[in-house]
Amino acid sequence: MAYYFLSDEEFDRRVAAGDFLEWAWVHGHRYGTLRQEVERVTGAGSSVVLEIDVQGGLMVRERVPEAVLVFVEPPSMDELERRLRGRGTESEADIERRLANAREEMAKAPLYDVRIVNDDLERACLELQQVIDTYENNGGPSQDVCDQA
Repeated sequence: MAYYFLSDEEFDRRVAAGDFLEWAWVHGHRYGTLRQEVERVTGAGSSVVLEIDVQGGLMVRERVPEAVLVFVEPPSMDELERRLRGRGTESEADIERRLANAREEMAKAPLYDVRIVNDDLERACLELQQVIDTYENNGGPSQDVCDQA
């Protein structure tokens, strides 16, 4: 799916109109998934994999109860901090905000259907593919998500 960059006014208008399947404030910015984009793909007989935050995932669950929610988590908070610092792209304040958000999100992981620990990228990707394949065997076509990482 494509990214759309909207002005604050347009984003507000679309929220009020119910155009988003989900949307949330994440790390000081608003993100969302347009309902029409998801319906376009599912209407063509394919499933959709959304890479969204916990707030958005839970909003999708409310609106699409049959959705399969997969929580991808770091092996530990220490490892998450190491990864964030290793990027070298965020300020100390941003890192602290992300870590605080991660603690809150981890507390909501039990609300998801499946949890995958991202301690080995190849294994985590294969686990995700297995979840998708299991779902697709009961529904529709699947593409290999591991090759798109």
